[in-house]
Amino acid sequence: MRSSATLRCSGSTTAPRCHTPAAVVGNTPVQWIDDLSGLTPHGFWAKLEGFNPGGMKDRPALHMVAKARERGELAPGGTIVESTSGTLGLGLALAGIVYGHPVTLVTDPGMEPIVQQMLQAHGARVDLVTAPHPTGGWQQARRERVEQLLAEIPGSYCPDQYNNPDNVAGYESLALELVAQLGRIDVLVCSVGTGGHSAGVSRVLREYFPDLRLVGVDTVGSTIFGQPARPRLMRGLGSSIFPLNVDYPAFDEVHWVNPAESVWACRTLAARHHASGGWSVGAVAVVSSWLARTHDPDVRIATVFPDGPHRYFDTIYNDTYCAANNLLAVPPATEPAEIGTSTEREVTEWTRCRTVTDPIGRRP
Repeated sequence: MRSSATLRCSGSTTAPRCHTPAAVVGNTPVQWIDDLSGLTPHGFWAKLEGFNPGGMKDRPALHMVAKARERGELAPGGTIVESTSGTLGLGLALAGIVYGHPVTLVTDPGMEPIVQQMLQAHGARVDLVTAPHPTGGWQQARRERVEQLLAEIPGSYCPDQYNNPDNVAGYESLALELVAQLGRIDVLVCSVGTGGHSAGVSRVLREYFPDLRLVGVDTVGSTIFGQPARPRLMRGLGSSIFPLNVDYPAFDEVHWVNPAESVWACRTLAARHHASGGWSVGAVAVVSSWLARTHDPDVRIATVFPDGPHRYFDTIYNDTYCAANNLLAVPPATEPAEIGTSTEREVTEWTRCRTVTDPIGRRP
């Protein structure tokens, strides 16, 4: 049964009327995207989460805050403190408005200036760390700063998006919408950062489609699936830590994509479909296109586009930035490179691995 949260702004012949900011979240469209390579007439369905006020993470942000309030972990008026690269921050700013909480967001110099400015416009305080952690990079530096702030601010609360099971549960509405919109899904393609949406959406979908295959998409330089940590240009996916919310046994395979490949896909999406987004969108589009053209056309492939393109106007869609970072390259290869295990070699381009294990052995 669809949850009341899913239904609150649903279904009429006119645009829904939403009386609260929270009610605007959800009921995002799906759009058909054809094989970006142009080699086949096949394609896939993309869930356009950029139609939410702040993006996909509006859903878990509202859910995590609501559950923390129910359990008494977050008292009325208490401060929400969290680490973010952007999208969850926008969601938490929304949750702060909805539930009446001040919000402090810890980020790093990689956050786009437009996002910093919008977070502040939405009433959040932005706290910027200035140096990466020697081994854990910017993410660990941000998390350590969160711990300092929690100790300094009485009654403060951290949702801890990396390890909080409420993050996973917050994607139930997205999964139920996909069921209602597509009727059947055979393959789900998800970018992986905190692990929340890949775990949350696939878990619900498998209640309806037990044979669903889950394909994870990471960025080169990310440690999530066992590759060595490297400085990463792509934000919103990948990690230099190991989030507990990543459900390794749920994945059938994983792909790594590099920034130039993502840029090509984002720009191709924008030109052909007027539907595009950021680094995660480009990465999942590369992989979803390949899956579409290498599967029978009856196989229904769905992916999630976590956000829209606007915050990336000065990076992905800026020729000067892309040229300076060697991102204006030729299209990705028509097939990924392949490795037998995630530790076989370091990958620097689109690569596939069909053996997925927890790199630090927490799960079988």
